[in-house]
Amino acid sequence: MVSTKTQIAGFEFDNCLMNAAGVACMTVAELEGVKNSAAGTFVTKTATLELRQGNPEPRYQDVPLGSINSMGLPNHGLNYYLDYLLELQAKEPNRTFFLSLVGMSPEETHTILKKVQESDFRGLTELNLSCPNVPGKPQIAYDFETTDRILAEVFAYFTKPLGIKLPPYFDIVHFDQAAAIFNKYPLKFVNCVNSIGNGLYIEDESVVIRPKNGFGGIGGEYIKPTALANVHAFYQRLNPQIQIIGTGGVLTGRDAFEHILCGASMVQVGTTLHKEGVGAFDRITNELKAIMAEKGYESLEDFRGKLRYID
Repeated sequence: MVSTKTQIAGFEFDNCLMNAAGVACMTVAELEGVKNSAAGTFVTKTATLELRQGNPEPRYQDVPLGSINSMGLPNHGLNYYLDYLLELQAKEPNRTFFLSLVGMSPEETHTILKKVQESDFRGLTELNLSCPNVPGKPQIAYDFETTDRILAEVFAYFTKPLGIKLPPYFDIVHFDQAAAIFNKYPLKFVNCVNSIGNGLYIEDESVVIRPKNGFGGIGGEYIKPTALANVHAFYQRLNPQIQIIGTGGVLTGRDAFEHILCGASMVQVGTTLHKEGVGAFDRITNELKAIMAEKGYESLEDFRGKLRYID
């Protein structure tokens, strides 16, 4: 009997697949669609303290090997998602869901997290460290000093299960430096990776999205090798209690299999979900189970992190 069950921070999920924050999660209706699909759980749209309209359209474009976007964090605000999750937790106490959030400043991040800490929310919280929020500064997770300081401040008061969403790293030294910081804190998971920042896609003689003169985050097939590298690099470096969610380039069951092989405990689907809808979860799950059956694997634990190297 082949099973794709998994667990994060002691919470069990019937399937290792879920949506990536930003896709099929803006509204309660979209979240209900993911919840009622073959996905094991969902993560909300990354919430800011107040409602945000985001960047001007067009801000997302499907392209042949993936997508490009500069969304600008459009969302309905923390209360919208937190209230829904609290209602859902009362209705379905045996299921666990993820709340994604980010502050537009370090101060706002703490305001949001303190509100979650004081609430009755019993699920998993994902702090997005892969959004720029200080003019003239890089994404938080690229600024190691700031990352260290924010995590130290957060864990001074936040005691609920917390993980972080990361941008892709590209240098081995950065894997080492980032892991050394993360290992100092009681993180439950890291999510590798958000889109590759500031790509440019051109059709004819024009960019395809309006914000930032066409510069946007790249997702889909383009980013799978980078995503797998980040998943495996952190699997090799992080304390065992910090689990990994793999995100990036998941079109098929084979892609999900490779994320798990590299060390992921859960796998998020973004661009493919946007293109195909929630039926993608059923298809990818069946393809993953077929690969596992062919190889004689009954559970994800049979092959998680067991990537082979060439002598």
